Amino acid sequence: LLTNCYVLVQGQTVSALGPYKGLQQVRKIVEDTMKNVHPIYNIKALMIKRELAKDPKLKNENWERFLPKFVSKNISKRKQPKKKKEKKPYTPFPPPQQERKVDKELATGEYFLSKEQKRVKKQKEKDEKHAEAAKKRTEKRNEAFVPPEEPSTSKKEADIGVDVVALKEKILKARKGSKLFNKSNV
Repeated sequence: LLTNCYVLVQGQTVSALGPYKGLQQVRKIVEDTMKNVHPIYNIKALMIKRELAKDPKLKNENWERFLPKFVSKNISKRKQPKKKKEKKPYTPFPPPQQERKVDKELATGEYFLSKEQKRVKKQKEKDEKHAEAAKKRTEKRNEAFVPPEEPSTSKKEADIGVDVVALKEKILKARKGSKLFNKSNV
């Protein structure tokens, strides 16, 4: 309706019939659509242009200020996985065939055990697993109750490295030199 053209879209083919100006507009819309621009943007611009063409005052002016400006957004790329799997080197030979259950039992000697013995053995293995799991669980629970290490409360003795004998002699000399102290007072 906006371009006065008949437009037919079939798959990736577009055919249009109409006046030359209309065909130019259709071509622009189709090419933008192929460039991943939604056609509604171009259709909206065409509608605004048609309204502006009707107004005699704005007929000869530049219409750029009236047309909407659509900023193309950068579409985020496909999210890359954090852990990339490294491809294993290609080997033309298939992997070796796995042993059957019977072969494994023959190798371990379980094949010749009676059903009762097999059941008892399975039960023992189960009990061992349960005991191990219980032990781990209790250790994990008890971790919360272990008190943190406290800093040692014993005060560090100040080691100044004072020679007691030398200090005593120094005091005695000071007393002798002073008039206040006599030998009798000491």
